[in-house]
Amino acid sequence: MSEETSGLRLEGIVRYFVQGKDRLDVLTGVDFTLRPGEIVALVGPSGAGKSTLLQIAGLLERPDAGEVYLGGEACGSLSDNRRTRLRRMHLGFVYQYHHLLPEFSALENVVLPQMIAGLPRSQAVTRAKELLAMMGLANRAAHRPGQMSGGEQQRVAIARALANAPRILLADEPTGNLDVHTSEHVFDELLRHVRAAGLGALIATHNPDLASRMDRIVRLKDGILQPGP
Repeated sequence: MSEETSGLRLEGIVRYFVQGKDRLDVLTGVDFTLRPGEIVALVGPSGAGKSTLLQIAGLLERPDAGEVYLGGEACGSLSDNRRTRLRRMHLGFVYQYHHLLPEFSALENVVLPQMIAGLPRSQAVTRAKELLAMMGLANRAAHRPGQMSGGEQQRVAIARALANAPRILLADEPTGNLDVHTSEHVFDELLRHVRAAGLGALIATHNPDLASRMDRIVRLKDGILQPGP
């Protein structure tokens, strides 16, 4: 499969919001290509639109203009159902706040997205156990999020994002809610597994040290992407 058909491409992405008579331009023509196996840091000041860009790249929000290509397929005119299927097939998400389901165990949180995607429970459980073990959480599989530390919860969230073997990982400040030591540990695990799986990853971060460890940096400024730092 070629890079064109297996990666993520954004062309001329525009996004704005209207408040009363005022128009707030957030993205004014973003062009970006994420190649398979490439890890890219997305940096920029708070309010620059990094989260909006990730939401659009992840087919969770539609741009006002421009096109998102995922797996070589133009996504702008697709139905919501088709966009949902593409997300399940191609994308994994990690957010600053883990968004785990509090009433379920770590294992169940990783099992559920696989079952939603159609995998039999027995196979989903096997893969979930493997992922949690890879994240150093084999002995925490039966614990609920409220019984785990912030770093452990975020590692469960990473395992969940990898559960359906996505081609692309999108992460929005995945360690921004953790202390420095825990942040570095969780980020190490994230990078290790992304590289091992050969994923393309776009990771928003405010941490210049973390950004410098990725393959390249892009900066969102004045509504467009520029080469970093």
